[in-house]
Amino acid sequence: MDTAPVPMGSLQHCCCQLPKMGDTWSQLPWPGPPHPAVLLVSLLLTAGVMHSDAGTSCPVLCTCRNQVVDCSSQRLFSVPPDLPMDTLNLSLAHNRIAAVPPGYLTCYMELRVLDLRNNSLVELPPGLFLHAKRLAHLDLSYNNLSHVPAAMFQDAHGLVHIDLSHNPWLRRVHPQAFQGLVQLRDLDLSYGGLAFLSLEALEGLPGLVTLQIGGNPWVCGCTMEPLLKWLRNRIQRCTADSQLAECRGPPEVEGAPLFSLTEESFKACHLTLTLDDYLFIAFVGFVVSIASVATNFLLGITANCCHRWSKASEEEEI
Repeated sequence: MDTAPVPMGSLQHCCCQLPKMGDTWSQLPWPGPPHPAVLLVSLLLTAGVMHSDAGTSCPVLCTCRNQVVDCSSQRLFSVPPDLPMDTLNLSLAHNRIAAVPPGYLTCYMELRVLDLRNNSLVELPPGLFLHAKRLAHLDLSYNNLSHVPAAMFQDAHGLVHIDLSHNPWLRRVHPQAFQGLVQLRDLDLSYGGLAFLSLEALEGLPGLVTLQIGGNPWVCGCTMEPLLKWLRNRIQRCTADSQLAECRGPPEVEGAPLFSLTEESFKACHLTLTLDDYLFIAFVGFVVSIASVATNFLLGITANCCHRWSKASEEEEI
């Protein structure tokens, strides 16, 4: 019997619904009182079918075993529509997935590991992890993410490891991108396009143990001082890829290791001018302006004299 395809948008509403046991019996003709043994076998078979359909159905092109669903390296352009609801580990790595539909993880509340590396993701829908309370490991490396918004990991408070490395277009991380992730231990932001990272984005991560930020075009200006100062204080209990993190600017510190910069490197950021300094600058400006006026006056006189001399010479030749 052919089955009509289910629209993608309705999956989040139907994936959690279980078939009703009474629906099967109500459609059968009444054959009379069944034998108790037959009734028991029928009930067991029905329960087994229900469990198979609702809990252990495996998507096409995927393999499912021990609550691990592996759909990696299948050239998928979209996420598989049906997963076993007791899935703990979902791998969608090494595909061509460009988007994840909103509410995709709604029914998979037991999910612990989500691997989306090496796809074509540009962004994730808001609230994707709203029901993924137990998600601990998330791999989004090797994608095309351009920014990490404030609501990206909303309610995924169980996250322990986040990998955002090798997203070459990643330019911005919102100051509240990792807010509430008190259990986060490993954060990988390496090999992206980050030139700046707000201190606020990291200081709310008390459990952070490993931080990877190398391979980014860091601009080590005055705005980076608070973050670097915080990192120097945390370096004893937070492992960082200090050898790979280098400054791309300004020119005076280009190529310098990020963690080699000290308070002396940012001394110019804290220079304050006294009244004498302002008076001296004003005096120098006044002298320069007078000198400029005098120079212009002399140049004007010289040009006028040259013009008269040239005109007199022409009249004498005539």
